[in-house]
Amino acid sequence: MALTPNVLTGLSPTIYRALDIVSRELVGFIPSVSRDTSENMASKGQTIRVPITQAQDSVDIAPASASPESGNQTVSYVDMSISKAKMVPVQWTGEEEKALGGQVSEILANQFAQAMRTLANEVEADLAQSYLRASRAYGSAGVTPFASTIADTAQMRKLLLDNGAPMGNMRMVIDTSAGANLRSLTNLSHVNENGSDATLRRGILLDLNGFAIRESAGFVSHTKGAYTTGDTVGADEPVGETAIAVTFSPGDYLAGDVIHFGTDTAHKYVVESVGTNVINIQEPGLKVAVASGTAVVIANSYTPNLAFDSGAIKLLARQPAMPSVGDSADDIMVVTDPVSGLPFQIALYKQYRGVHYEVGLAWGTQVIKPEHVAILLG
Repeated sequence: MALTPNVLTGLSPTIYRALDIVSRELVGFIPSVSRDTSENMASKGQTIRVPITQAQDSVDIAPASASPESGNQTVSYVDMSISKAKMVPVQWTGEEEKALGGQVSEILANQFAQAMRTLANEVEADLAQSYLRASRAYGSAGVTPFASTIADTAQMRKLLLDNGAPMGNMRMVIDTSAGANLRSLTNLSHVNENGSDATLRRGILLDLNGFAIRESAGFVSHTKGAYTTGDTVGADEPVGETAIAVTFSPGDYLAGDVIHFGTDTAHKYVVESVGTNVINIQEPGLKVAVASGTAVVIANSYTPNLAFDSGAIKLLARQPAMPSVGDSADDIMVVTDPVSGLPFQIALYKQYRGVHYEVGLAWGTQVIKPEHVAILLG
C-alpha cells in the first residue's frame, strides 16, 4: 500500500471497514443519552453552564390596581466541560509495510477498529458513571434483575414518573447478565406472546413499558462504603430534604451507596456526597418524612443498571481541535460512527521513512437532571 498525497481519501474503504466492526460494540449509553457533536462547542476544560429551572408554588389570584411583584426565581445551573481529548496512535515504517506486502490494508483496518473501540469504550465507561448522580434506586443489590418477570421495568417507570420525568424518551441501559435474563423469559422468547420473533431469532431487546432497552459493556460494580449497621437519623427530616443528619462519621459512606430508612424499603436513595454527620442525597430528596432515631440501612455492593430520560444525561463529543492554520498533519479525515454518532478524527503525519496515524476524540459527560435518572440494582 503506497503512501501518496491525500492518502486518507484513498484509505476510506479501509477506515469504513473498521467502522463496521466498531459499530457492533456494546455501547448502549452513547446512543441513548442527549448528544452534542457540533464543532463550535467549548475548548477542553472550558466551563459550559447548563441552566436548570425549578418548580414554583402557585398563588391565589387577587385583583389589584397593579400587577403583583412576584414570580422572581433564582435559576440554578449545572456545569460541564469537554474534559478529555485523547488519541490512539498507529505507526508504520516503510520496512514494516514491505515485509507484510498485501496484508497491510487488512491489518491497518483492524488497527483502526481497535483504536475506535478503545475511544468508544472510554466514552461508554464515563457515561456508565452517571449512576453516581442518580436520584433513587429499585431492586435488590447483588441480584440480577429480570430473573422471572419484566416487572422491574414497570417499577422503574413508576419511580421516574413519581420524580416528574418526561415519558417521551425513556431509556434503560443494562449489563449483559440482565440482558441474558430478559432473553430467557418465556413471554419474550415465545413469538405468540411477544408478537415478534426478534428476541428469539436475533436476540433483539424490544421496548418494554416505554423504555428503549440497550446493553452496555461499560458497567463497573459499585463497592459500598464501610458502614454496616447502627447508624441513625439525627433529626426529624421532612419530605424533599436532601441533607440528612446522621450520627456516624462521613467515612462510613461513599458516593453511589444506596440507602433506605427503617423499614421503608419502597424508597431507596443514592448518596451524592457526605459531610460531618450528614448524608447528601440527590433531588428530589426524601419522598416520605423520616423521624429522628430511624435506622439508616445501606444496600450491599451492586451493578448499577440505569433507567433515565435521554435528556437527563449529556454527552459532548467532537474531533480534537486543530489550530486555525492547521498543524503538521499531511491529511485529516472525520469519520462519524452511524451507530454511536461519535465523530472520530483520523490524522496522518508523514515521517522520515514512516507514517504516524492518530484516531482522536474529545468529549465530556454530565448528568443534567438527577431526578430523571434512577438505578436498577443488579
